[in-house]
Amino acid sequence: MGIGTSIFLIAVGAILTFALNANVGGVDLDVVGWILMAAGVLGLIMTTLVWGRRRQVVTTTAEQPVEYRRVEERRDVAPPM
Repeated sequence: MGIGTSIFLIAVGAILTFALNANVGGVDLDVVGWILMAAGVLGLIMTTLVWGRRRQVVTTTAEQPVEYRRVEERRDVAPPM
């Protein structure tokens, strides 16, 4: 779940909880709103933790130094036919 989805769930949950006063056949919209807001907050926390781990710097040390070689190509000699 991404940041956008989490914020969307929080917004929809807040609308259901605080803005609507409707009754839907046996479903309490206040409870549904609180559940959606909780899911959005949990998703936001999890997304933040995952993105926080991706931004850590990982350094490695090579046991042996890298060896560089110079390669030269001569173009003044015609290739054999």
